[in-house]
Amino acid sequence: MMAARRTKFTPRGEIRFDEPMSKHTSWRVGGPADQFFVPADKQDLIEFIRALEPATPVTWVGLGSNLLVRDAGIRGVVIATHKCLKRIDAVGSNRIYIESGVPGAKIARFGASRNLTGAEFFAGIPGTFGGALAMNAGAFGAETWDVVCKVETLDHSGKIQKRSPMEFSIGYRSVSVSSGEWFLSGEILLRSGDGSRGRQKIREFLARRASTQPVQVPNAGSVFRNPERDHAARLIESAGLKGTRQGGATVSELHANFIVNSGNATAADIEALIDRVRRSVRHTHGIELEREVRIIGDAQH
Repeated sequence: MMAARRTKFTPRGEIRFDEPMSKHTSWRVGGPADQFFVPADKQDLIEFIRALEPATPVTWVGLGSNLLVRDAGIRGVVIATHKCLKRIDAVGSNRIYIESGVPGAKIARFGASRNLTGAEFFAGIPGTFGGALAMNAGAFGAETWDVVCKVETLDHSGKIQKRSPMEFSIGYRSVSVSSGEWFLSGEILLRSGDGSRGRQKIREFLARRASTQPVQVPNAGSVFRNPERDHAARLIESAGLKGTRQGGATVSELHANFIVNSGNATAADIEALIDRVRRSVRHTHGIELEREVRIIGDAQH
């Protein structure tokens, strides 16, 4: 059903009803969203949020990586950012302004094209800048908030805030964000350097990713966080779980911390396999793995 509105407002963007989330997640699974909103631009998004009733559930989605949507779908409104919040600009000599829908690979390339170094690791992050901010995504030994110098957020009332990194508690794959507050954009601070060397580094990172991760089949990146002083993939592999199947979901033979959709998986298959891996690692190693992927939505009954 159409969510109730606080004010009369007709968005310029596109609203779809009962939109299959399998079309918008990298695992290619997920039931329908009640509403799926693709804003025309940033201002359209802000006005849409301001018009929603405060109780309306809102879910933001970029490229749908690092996300498992259950088979009965998502209630409320899903907002797709990667088609509207896509501005990226140089700010001064060594900063880059990035809206939340910009893909990580584009950030890496943009930095190198401006002879700036320090953003190359974004090439290994398969999602958008907004998702990277929300979870402190990282790759190749670097993390998003290592380079962030300021952010802009939007809350459920449509109020925009300018915030500094000091206002957040930032950890490994975690960022404390107020409930009902979302990242609209941010600025990263880089170093002057050799753009050609940066481009070479990006190529090396992408080649390493292609050789060590199952990039040719639907997946959501690393399923579990690495425990302190260990690696989730090592624990999963040593528990004998590579190749383990649950319906259409499989623990990757290439990288044990990836679960792939072998072609006909449901979200329930993937979630069951995640739970199975956690139980097995707990039983074998006495270590409780923490999920890196987000699981949202309603389960099928």
